[in-house]
Amino acid sequence: MSDGFDAERAFLRELFDVAVAAASPTRAIPQHIPEPPAGRCVVVGAGKASAAMARAFEQHYPGRCEGLVITRYGHAVACDEIEIIEAAHPVPDTAGVAATARIMDIARGLGPDDLLVALISGGGSSLLTLPAPGLGLADKQAVNAALLASGLPIDRMNLLRKHLSAIKGGRLAATAWPAPVLVLMISDVPGDDPGTIASGPTVGDETTLEQARAVLDALPGALPPAVSRALANPANETPFPDDPRLVTTENRIIAAPMMSLHAAAEQARAQGITPIILGDALEGEARKLGRQMARDALARCGRAPCVLLSGGETTVTLPQGASGTGGRNVEFLMGLAQELDGARGICALACDTDGIDGGAEVAGAIVTPDTIARARAAGYPLEHALERHDGHGFFARLNDQIITGPTLTNVNDFRAILVTQ
Repeated sequence: MSDGFDAERAFLRELFDVAVAAASPTRAIPQHIPEPPAGRCVVVGAGKASAAMARAFEQHYPGRCEGLVITRYGHAVACDEIEIIEAAHPVPDTAGVAATARIMDIARGLGPDDLLVALISGGGSSLLTLPAPGLGLADKQAVNAALLASGLPIDRMNLLRKHLSAIKGGRLAATAWPAPVLVLMISDVPGDDPGTIASGPTVGDETTLEQARAVLDALPGALPPAVSRALANPANETPFPDDPRLVTTENRIIAAPMMSLHAAAEQARAQGITPIILGDALEGEARKLGRQMARDALARCGRAPCVLLSGGETTVTLPQGASGTGGRNVEFLMGLAQELDGARGICALACDTDGIDGGAEVAGAIVTPDTIARARAAGYPLEHALERHDGHGFFARLNDQIITGPTLTNVNDFRAILVTQ
């Protein structure tokens, strides 16, 4: 595109590509290959990166392994020894339920001489779908849909998910006992809490059924009565961190958002642009954060060229009747563009590192100083898109979407705001 900002676009896209590469399973997995056990090495896992993790694991493991990994439709990577199954994300389906049940059966069949390797990445919470006793798939689907539209932070969402699941909140590791469990995680959550990544299937859970009921009460609309009944059942309490069945489990984070931000910062520095890392755990309403970061960028105008880098996971609270198609990154960018109001010398990119922003196969988009003017000329003013929460429709009309396809990793959102004047 020749709108006068080709160099800025290329620079921002290069930073994003470097950030994604830094979290690649092919780079992270080889450093964490375990010694073969006396018995079997069995690999299980779930997440948008899990198939790529499985492929990297079996390529570097010095022996025979077997197992089953679940990934999102379109994210499969062919493996020689580990079975890959695709299932629905973010709202679970029957393929995910069946595969998760098989993973639990595998875990039950292990002994003390075996080793269970769990490969966990973002998206695993929806893919590891095995309803707690008394619940069906339709109940879980209703809860997931309500959570996705709620605007709740990810830790609140996963708190509820853990107590409605037969595998999350440490239940997978407890089921595998007495076999040792090695968990290799790619973090997509603010703060890199292992108990939050994929709702912590191998991590003891400090939260309670009472807290889960409070999250349920905060959700708008009616949910199936079976959900409330499940949260009243003491049998659905998760294993606590001091559960003796978890003592042989090691949870290890092998890639995280800050690693990607540092890689992007080094790339920027090599090109003479000063990187400023604002943090890897920024949360809150996407549109509001966009406006706040626009003000931060404006405050730096007139100084040396710099790029503001950040990660995290924002939220979008959708009002009833919202008719657009979007995601938190494009929502962030619309808020940022509105606050910048065409300010010179500021361009920005916001993308999800898994290549999927919201439910669309779009990673994110780019904003330039003429974004608002071009949108108005195209007959779709920014204020109309904001009203409809239609970030993908807005940036598609401008040809400013970033489309990568599945990146086969996931360290959450990547944002870069370039200030050159």
